[in-house]
Amino acid sequence: MRNRQKGFSLIELLIVVAIILIIAAIAIPNLLRAKMAANEASAVATLRTLNTSAVAYSTTYGAYPTHLTDLGPASTPSSTAADLMDAVLSNDPATKSGYTFVWVGTGTPVSSYTLKATPVTQGVTGQRGFFTDQSGVIRANSAGTATSSSTPLS
Repeated sequence: MRNRQKGFSLIELLIVVAIILIIAAIAIPNLLRAKMAANEASAVATLRTLNTSAVAYSTTYGAYPTHLTDLGPASTPSSTAADLMDAVLSNDPATKSGYTFVWVGTGTPVSSYTLKATPVTQGVTGQRGFFTDQSGVIRANSAGTATSSSTPLS
């Protein structure tokens, strides 16, 4: 009589691979949704930080900054480099965690501003767009770009 070889048959290996693929098909969309939620939370936190920095800038220099670059790093703070933000957010426009931040200051001297955060790739890096201004209220729009009439976050 022949000795039987021990091990897995091809069918058993295919079944295991199929089960792993099914689990991956379920897990990957959840992972992508979690990444978008994390990017959106980061965008809201960044808007809060930028609002706080704008108030500090206004208190120090008597007006809001004209551009995000005015909040940037410096060895000696001034109105053109106030050393209130890191180099990542001191670009105009700034990109961080899948969102692009655009600052628009109005008036001379700048007495008001708008700040918009939009996903770099809608539906991939984020779903909602965000908006804030000198009032400090952060607003969101689930369809993309948010405006002053969008729903405030609670």
